[in-house]
Amino acid sequence: MERWPEPVERVAAVLRQARVDGRVEEFPQGTPTAEAAAEAAGCSAAQIVKSLLFVCDGRPTLALVPGDRRADPARVAAAAGSRKARVARRDEVFAVTGVEPGAVAPFPAPQVAQVLLARELMAHEVVWVGAGSPRHMAALSPVDLAWLTRAKQADLSE
Repeated sequence: MERWPEPVERVAAVLRQARVDGRVEEFPQGTPTAEAAAEAAGCSAAQIVKSLLFVCDGRPTLALVPGDRRADPARVAAAAGSRKARVARRDEVFAVTGVEPGAVAPFPAPQVAQVLLARELMAHEVVWVGAGSPRHMAALSPVDLAWLTRAKQADLSE
């Protein structure tokens, strides 16, 4: 049996251990943008979850927003209970998540202080999240995503 790259295997392990109805898939052409990811997965960009790392008053915070929307730092800060939020630098993303921006999975994320989930993602039956590499995504229900990440639902988009 072919093994996933180590970061992808961590995501798959969380899904297996939680007994969540989800699946990890590889897309050899890559999923560099939300649009490319949606095309690869055969869904709308609104069903692609961008896992964006913010630094909120010094605390690493993941903001999960639909692929067709932009995260609003002021709304992220408010939802995080912080005065200020800024998008993490590339080196900070790697230090906190162990993967490059664009491959960030929302779980497992032991170094993330909190996870925020855009409310509009809950409207979908299935969403696709990054799974630890630029070529892998995982499909699961937004309810399971919220449960696995212990996410706080909020309005995060511009």
